[in-house]
Amino acid sequence: MNRPLAEAPWPSTSGTRITAVRTFLTAPQGSPYLIVRVETDQPGLYGLGCASDPQRTLAVRSVVDDYLGPMLLGRDPADIEDIHRLLLNSGYWRGGSISGNALAGVDVALWDIKAKSAGLPLYSLLGGRVRDGVRAYTHVDGSSVASVVEGVEAAAAKGFGHVRVQVAVPGTDTYGAHGADAELVRSRNGRWDSAAYVAQVPAVLREVRSKVPRSIELLHDSHERLTAAQARQFLRALDGVELFFLEDVLAPEDADYFPQLRASTSIPLAMGELFHDVSQFLPLLRSRSIDFARIRIPTLGGLTPVRKLVAACELFGVRIAPHGPGDVSPLGHAANLAVDVSSLAFGIQEAATLRDATLEVFPGTPVPVSGSLHPSPAPGLGVDFDESAARRFPPPEPGDHDRWALLRSTDATPHRP
Repeated sequence: MNRPLAEAPWPSTSGTRITAVRTFLTAPQGSPYLIVRVETDQPGLYGLGCASDPQRTLAVRSVVDDYLGPMLLGRDPADIEDIHRLLLNSGYWRGGSISGNALAGVDVALWDIKAKSAGLPLYSLLGGRVRDGVRAYTHVDGSSVASVVEGVEAAAAKGFGHVRVQVAVPGTDTYGAHGADAELVRSRNGRWDSAAYVAQVPAVLREVRSKVPRSIELLHDSHERLTAAQARQFLRALDGVELFFLEDVLAPEDADYFPQLRASTSIPLAMGELFHDVSQFLPLLRSRSIDFARIRIPTLGGLTPVRKLVAACELFGVRIAPHGPGDVSPLGHAANLAVDVSSLAFGIQEAATLRDATLEVFPGTPVPVSGSLHPSPAPGLGVDFDESAARRFPPPEPGDHDRWALLRSTDATPHRP
């Protein structure tokens, strides 16, 4: 083996060396998953990580294959903190979602190896469990009060006590409302009307709230589509709906407005899905301007920075609500779950509805039972990756998948998706 590009100035403590870093693309869920596998010189010992960035998948893969992977060869996988910092610094211009996802794929794989080497589930390395399982929320959307209520009742019948409700605005390309104007959404020919959203959605949410049991918590996601002025109007119109939280009412670029919003409403605010650096959370934590941190482990660079962010959330009294959509692979969901069960800051976990094909490609994937998720007791993440099955689900062409984000306003200007 050649001398490691990022050799440590101390001897190996584990006696294990990294021999290969491999990446795989697959799409059993429809969205492209980028999987990282870090192999070692110990028979059967390898780690898996999720580096899925559905809009820039091939760019992330290049970072792993061409830059990070070669730096790992010959290293002791136990030196996670040192490896993480060296890989982060190696890009010089640090940060960004492409670098973050690439780094996360490697980082989580190293944590997977460490836990497997110890013969322990990953959460044991993060301090051990503080709860049996974690509450999860599912998604319901519709174009009418009746359809949304029906969906909420169906979710409740499956045991979910928390439901994210998205409401279609007729004639517009509404985020999360897949059941209405489906052809418009598929063609990407629709426009987005923020004023119509602010005018119509609160009334629907209020009526839905009045028709479902109070024991069911309702959530809603504005998905960064409002200006600060529109956000204030929207929050005023939501008085009385009693949401569990309102997510992404502002874009990351407008996060400085959150202290004003926090002072003007009692509705819990959730933010962070679009953040690509843990430092972006710090002003919101210090000012106590959000109630839930929406943490996406892949984009933030992996477990190494996220476990520090979660500790800060606990100190500032902010609960975590990790991002768990269908475009994060089950390896990412398993990493979320390890954090959730080991942190006193846990609030709620987003739960994607995963296809049978996805469960086949990722044996051991945690699935909700009566509205809760429970970690695997198996060593490491507890989720494996079936390469043979994965090959049956090739990823879409990059341009085909990216079209969902090509949103325009009513006057045809580009709009945040």
